[in-house]
Amino acid sequence: MIKNVIFDFGQVLVHFNPLYITQQTVKNQDDAMEITRVLFDRKYFDALDGDMVTEEEVFEDCKTRLPERLWETAKKVYYSWPYNIPEIEGMSALIQKIKGKYGKSVFLLSNISKYFVSCAHEVPILRLIDKCIFSSLCKMVKPNKEIFEYLCNECNILPNETLFIDDSQKNIDGAIKCGLNGYVFDGDVQKLERYIDELFQ
Repeated sequence: MIKNVIFDFGQVLVHFNPLYITQQTVKNQDDAMEITRVLFDRKYFDALDGDMVTEEEVFEDCKTRLPERLWETAKKVYYSWPYNIPEIEGMSALIQKIKGKYGKSVFLLSNISKYFVSCAHEVPILRLIDKCIFSSLCKMVKPNKEIFEYLCNECNILPNETLFIDDSQKNIDGAIKCGLNGYVFDGDVQKLERYIDELFQ
């Protein structure tokens, strides 16, 4: 019996669109594309997610790849990104349904930076979550089994009683190896809601 639902964050609860994020600060299209290409390089964000690099180290490396006139703008874009991630329509209502109608606990597991963690209390949808597990704080990342084990211990839940929802098959495979149930989210909220309804009714 499933008693708990764990959600991923980016591309599951919110839209993470680097160019859109940059364009909220940078109006010149060429500059926006250049900053996006460099600043949102996965090598930076993956390292930040695992707390393996500091923001200042990222900015220093970006300076070697961006013209000087864009250095400060790139910083502004970085520090604005948690405020430019629109919710995926219907996800707040679905979380409330899972908790209210079905009486299940809802958790979050996200590979994400310490800077985001410092802003997380300002993200409305996260206020609906019972407990959030962030990779940069525990220094473990999906899909490694250690982070799933850590989450189950921290949240006092059993893997076989838990459904994990993520947009990455690799992350779902990691969860399943640890005994959790998995659902690959493809962006279709209504389809996910039908799955949830069938699971709990």
